[in-house]
Amino acid sequence: MRKEDKSTIIEQIAATVKEYGHFYLVDVTAMDATATSALRRDCFKSGIKLMVVKNTLLHKALESLEEDFSPLYDSLKGTTAVMFCNTANVPAKLIKDKAKDGIPGLKAAYAEESFYIGADQLDALVAIKSKNEVIADIVALLQSPAKNVISALQSGGNTLHGVLKTLGERPE
Repeated sequence: MRKEDKSTIIEQIAATVKEYGHFYLVDVTAMDATATSALRRDCFKSGIKLMVVKNTLLHKALESLEEDFSPLYDSLKGTTAVMFCNTANVPAKLIKDKAKDGIPGLKAAYAEESFYIGADQLDALVAIKSKNEVIADIVALLQSPAKNVISALQSGGNTLHGVLKTLGERPE
């Protein structure tokens, strides 16, 4: 490969890292062509961009960026595929669903501005909530006290209405 081609690829990888907020480094060494194609289809359906890269080119692309990605450098061994996405936990869920005998295996991830190194971090990555899930939780927490007050007022009103109705129907 010519030096010009390498520099173009490095720039493309760096631009993709900037474009997406989260990325996962996945070991696809033991996957055959059929399994890789199935993984690509599943990634496309989930809104994940899958890119198989040379480790040295990815390393140089990460070095060219302003942020320090040095914790990920030790994970760049073997055959590496990179999953780019805008929602932090989507690739983790996909890997967990697809993983048979550790294939594809998680090497490392950069999600929510944190580094997750090793396959044992997969459950932690699955548990990360997306922005919309966090907003929904906050709205539910804010609505809970108001709902309690309204239900208490409604039940109290029904009780008071029942007492007045009973007193009104009582013969004198």
